[in-house]
Amino acid sequence: MAKRFQGKRAFITGASSGIGAATAVELARQGARVALAARRQDRLEEVRQRISTDGGEAICVVCDVKDRATLDAAVAKTVEAFGGIDIAIANAGFGVTGPFEILRTASFRRQFDTNFFGVLDTVYAVLPHLIASKGQLALVSSVLGKIGMPLSAPYCASKFAVYGLAETLYFELAPKGVSVTCIIPGIVASEIRTVDNRGVQHPEGQDTAPKYLIVPTEVAAREIAYYLQKRKFEAVITRHGRVITWAFRHFPGVLRPIALHMIAKKDIMGRRKKPSAD
Repeated sequence: MAKRFQGKRAFITGASSGIGAATAVELARQGARVALAARRQDRLEEVRQRISTDGGEAICVVCDVKDRATLDAAVAKTVEAFGGIDIAIANAGFGVTGPFEILRTASFRRQFDTNFFGVLDTVYAVLPHLIASKGQLALVSSVLGKIGMPLSAPYCASKFAVYGLAETLYFELAPKGVSVTCIIPGIVASEIRTVDNRGVQHPEGQDTAPKYLIVPTEVAAREIAYYLQKRKFEAVITRHGRVITWAFRHFPGVLRPIALHMIAKKDIMGRRKKPSAD
């Protein structure tokens, strides 16, 4: 395998599972030294062991993106270990879902605390080091950060905000030599769909996404590495994600009525989440 990231130093939040973990493994395989950042030490250690077994180098830096002090400490440990940061990927996030009329403002605040302000604080924490290395910043949005879907208002709103932040930073940071990539995944194998509205994971929960659309994290990670290596701004991950975003961009007047018809047929807005998950 070509070592396209040989000597690069990467800092990845949400690296204990899903896309974050898979991307960390992929970048390490391609030569990067990786700092694995997340809340769960045991899960981070599992990812570190995978990287080490493959001959890569990684460290675990426990932090919570909702706690700026722990983020700053994790970044400081990374810089102390690696001497700097060349690539930072703000990936940590979860999903608050449910019919809009039964959600409350607190649900949106909880969602934005992690998915937007957690990303924002990650950017502020790593930015001086990226400017110093003329490095790369990647923010993880979603296909639902470009297309609004029912039962997902908090999640969609937070991911739309991430996309807007990424596009603004693309222009502002370019003169400083820092490239920005907005990663826009479709449906990827992940724990996110077994996490409730309070950010608590339920391992026994079933993944509700259609199985034929779920893309393995390893496949998504290879695509992410490709876009990072090319320093492209918009990285729509998964084939179905590219098809959906392209279709809604060019034919919104056709697809929105179809979506409304499907929603009405399934009575999707009549469904209710358990109050405890609100």
